[in-house]
Amino acid sequence: MNPVQAYIIMFFTGGFLYCTIEIIARGYSHISMLLAGGLCFVLVGVIQNILGDTASLVGQMLLCGLMITGVEFVIGLIVNRYMHLAVWDYSGEQYNIRGQICLLYCNIWFFLSAPMIYLHDFMEYLLLGYPMQHYKLF
Repeated sequence: MNPVQAYIIMFFTGGFLYCTIEIIARGYSHISMLLAGGLCFVLVGVIQNILGDTASLVGQMLLCGLMITGVEFVIGLIVNRYMHLAVWDYSGEQYNIRGQICLLYCNIWFFLSAPMIYLHDFMEYLLLGYPMQHYKLF
């Protein structure tokens, strides 16, 4: 399989997983979350490529959690503030920024990024024949 096909599959896998997490957590999702989730899943690999083999799993999780939060913030500004679709509003949560992101979900994305990192690597292994990474915790 060529890399373009593989990353399209990975994009939609990440997007559907993101929507599934939202449906489990709050009972519904939105098409914008498919796009956000797909983008985040592909960016997990970008972070891994930038860090290389020397990065710890916790370090990758920290960067991925921040990246996912950043993507949610940008998508939220576009979808909720600019397009006025009111897909989500974290204004009632502590430590929120403009109702688009909050500390609670940033922490949740930190912990959920570990299985996403592994799944991303496993999909690259299956689809592209890349070697599996060896993880060190710290």
